[in-house]
Amino acid sequence: MATIIKPADGDSFDFGGLGVHWKLPGEASQGRFSIVHHPIAPRALAAPLHYHHNEDEYSFVLRGTLGALLGDEVVAAGPGTWVCKPRHQWHTFWNNGDEPCEIIEVISPSGFENFFREVDEVWGDMPAVARVSEKYRLDMRFETVPQLCDRFGLTFPGV
Repeated sequence: MATIIKPADGDSFDFGGLGVHWKLPGEASQGRFSIVHHPIAPRALAAPLHYHHNEDEYSFVLRGTLGALLGDEVVAAGPGTWVCKPRHQWHTFWNNGDEPCEIIEVISPSGFENFFREVDEVWGDMPAVARVSEKYRLDMRFETVPQLCDRFGLTFPGV
């Protein structure tokens, strides 16, 4: 049976600059990967510097300009570009422009898409977000947010 995902299909949540629109759950790929759509507000930092122990992320830029810090390398990627964020590498990403940015994120293996669902439930409670991060083996350096915002001219909820 064919899997068809229409533009409005899937739940969504806005974390105050980073949106998450769940598109393909891991069950649909027998756990090999999942897909989420991330709209990112202009000049918004999507996440603190972080490190995945379990999964790789592949971001395809649909529109706008995606900025990313991958280890020590800073990149800017326009529409049609893939940005690979492998596990075991400190990284973060943001909207590098003054117009909305949208990316499709392929997460492999699946499972991490549920991180966003759990954070949605505790959004605003930073100790709870830290517990969810630990559950998903995601190291987050929340203290990097002010420096990242200053360095790249970005905003982040609560900063």
